[in-house]
Amino acid sequence: EGQRERRENLKQAYMNPIAMARSRGPIQSSGPTIQDYLNRPRPTWEEVKEQLEKKKKGSKALAEFEEKMNENWKKELEKHREKLLSGSESSSKKRQRKKKEKKKSGRVSKSFPFF
Repeated sequence: EGQRERRENLKQAYMNPIAMARSRGPIQSSGPTIQDYLNRPRPTWEEVKEQLEKKKKGSKALAEFEEKMNENWKKELEKHREKLLSGSESSSKKRQRKKKEKKKSGRVSKSFPFF
């Protein structure tokens, strides 16, 4: 009998949420309506073209700036490369001498090749 009572109580307590919402009436929206969006002021075709031109000019300036930065970076890399090459000539000669000495001594194992 306890289960039957619980079922009866549930039937009485249940209220349809859709019916409840309808009984309260229409809700008040806080934001702009669709009509507001449709009636909002829009730029003319000429204004849109002007805005697009302004964007293109801005991107051209940015492209020029990036190009200049790339050139500066290339120059810096060249300088660094020259320094390394001028410094490495003498060290590469030393390395070649060491390799020759090691070959003569015969202590180098053939299982570990040099790179």
